Amino acid sequence: MKNDNPFNAKMVTVLAIFRFDFLLTFFLFVISNFFAKIHLILFITNKFDFDILSKGKKMKLWQIIVALFGIAISVAATYLVWSKFKVEMEYNYNGLLLLIFQHIYYMVETILFLLIIIFGQKALEIWTKKRNVPWGGIICGVTWGIAHVISRGEVDIQLGLFATVSGFLFGAAYLLANRDFKKSWLILYLMFAF
Repeated sequence: MKNDNPFNAKMVTVLAIFRFDFLLTFFLFVISNFFAKIHLILFITNKFDFDILSKGKKMKLWQIIVALFGIAISVAATYLVWSKFKVEMEYNYNGLLLLIFQHIYYMVETILFLLIIIFGQKALEIWTKKRNVPWGGIICGVTWGIAHVISRGEVDIQLGLFATVSGFLFGAAYLLANRDFKKSWLILYLMFAF
């Protein structure tokens, strides 16, 4: 039986245009967001003599083991909350193309909360003179936790607590990686995206 309904053809065209528009908007947002973060890093490095991108000390074996354990715990916690692996759920819901774009977004978002951790860490170290407290993780956890309690339009305490604990762990991972931006970014991306 042939379907001659012109409404279906128009809807397919509209949905294709919407998906293209969404992907283009998303791509432009991610690119502009990425360059804004790079500009901020360069500005802070030059203006305040605080080299965010400086290479930290080499991680010791115990630090690598703890980081891998933290990644495994993060993946397991996400599985327990959603009853599926995050990547599997996103693939099933969005398909391969949007999964790829989602992970590009996660890469850029990881830079964002890493900057929150770095700046929070630096500020509270200056104010308190204590370097081994994960101040940046506390700041990230509290702000993320509060935002995620109401992020879905209703109060979700479980999501808020999950985001708070995640933020604390991300701050601890930054200290664990000896304040190295690249190592911290990789650890946090794996903890966050998977």
